[in-house]
Amino acid sequence: MNKDKKAAALKYDPLTDAAPRVIASGSGEIAERILAIAEAHGIAIHQDSTLVELLAALELNSEIPPELYGIVAEILAFIYRLDQQASTN
Repeated sequence: MNKDKKAAALKYDPLTDAAPRVIASGSGEIAERILAIAEAHGIAIHQDSTLVELLAALELNSEIPPELYGIVAEILAFIYRLDQQASTN
């Protein structure tokens, strides 16, 4: 286990959320569990140490701040494109 490993999980429902929400975050064993759950459910994982630091500083269930909209939108768009490619193959 890597004590320095950190992870954060986001959830976004455009019908109910104004912005993505932080639904989990942690370091060490908690980060490992977040990543294992994501992998087990086929949820895309993006590694960005600066972004995870910013997300981990937010309260759980809080929306991400407007300053992070751009980078999170880019990541979500990238994941969407990967999902579209996978479904056509």
